Amino acid sequence: MKTIACVVQPGFAPFEFGLACEAFGLDRSDDGIPNFEFRVVAPDPGAVPSNLSFSINVDDDLTFADQADLVVVTPIPREQWAHVDERVAAVVRRAVERGAWVLTVCSGSFVVAAAGVLNGRRATTHWRYADTMAEMYPEIDVDPNVLYVQDGRIITSAGTAAGLDACLHLLRIELGAEMANTIARRMVVPPQRDGGQAQFIAKPLPESTSLSLTPVTDWMLQNLTLELSVDQLAARAHMSPRTFARRFKADYGTTPAAWLGRQRIIHAQRLLEQTDLGLDAIAADCGFGSAAVLRQNFARTLGLTPTAYRARFTCVDGDAAAMAS
Repeated sequence: MKTIACVVQPGFAPFEFGLACEAFGLDRSDDGIPNFEFRVVAPDPGAVPSNLSFSINVDDDLTFADQADLVVVTPIPREQWAHVDERVAAVVRRAVERGAWVLTVCSGSFVVAAAGVLNGRRATTHWRYADTMAEMYPEIDVDPNVLYVQDGRIITSAGTAAGLDACLHLLRIELGAEMANTIARRMVVPPQRDGGQAQFIAKPLPESTSLSLTPVTDWMLQNLTLELSVDQLAARAHMSPRTFARRFKADYGTTPAAWLGRQRIIHAQRLLEQTDLGLDAIAADCGFGSAAVLRQNFARTLGLTPTAYRARFTCVDGDAAAMAS
């Protein structure tokens, strides 16, 4: 992925637009991150008004989008959902036909839905608008509970900040976990959030934030090789197991076991990229116990084997990595 077109239309949301600029448009070569050719495009170049009291000046029309490796579609106002600009919809269809990536932020998914490329696919949007999308496009399997969905080379994301989760997901696919983590650190955000939108729907904030679980999760990260039970973790947090499990789910959007499993996968990715350790050694260091268990969990989570992942993203000598795998 080298070229990226970010589509803006009248009434665009500045924050969601900024997420794409931040994720793909900045020069991070001093951190060893390859630069992308990133351009903002619009159906009608010139001054494009946002949904606030300012406009941005866009120099490029949609022509560049027809050759971009990734087309990012930013949100449009609700009153435009049923009247999507056909020029933009056509660009999306052509991008999908030629195998380019398409990524939407928040209600940008309505643009892609109008293009017809989500029919028969799973997708998401902001939880407040998921029912509207399902009603407007019954051919789409709309999931209101997730932060983002990848179906083929189309990635749809939920509301606002979930667009950044989707961008980081794509960066992990294209650049590997370590580079994506570097980008996340520069932005001072977690490389990958666990859980989904469900944690925000009925209860936007945890019931109490007076007792942070950060010391416990920091300890978990330092002890991935241990068998960690909820009872053990609750004792470290000075809570009952039931209270701890409820607080953990409220704060992190998932169970302690699922969070721990994801951290073990992230650590395995880092070791596969940066070391020539064999799979047995990596499995032991990550708490999986054996190479077989590592392979099973890795493939289920990422959709490819540890060996295939290492071949794509390794930072060590190729022969040494091949022997280690």
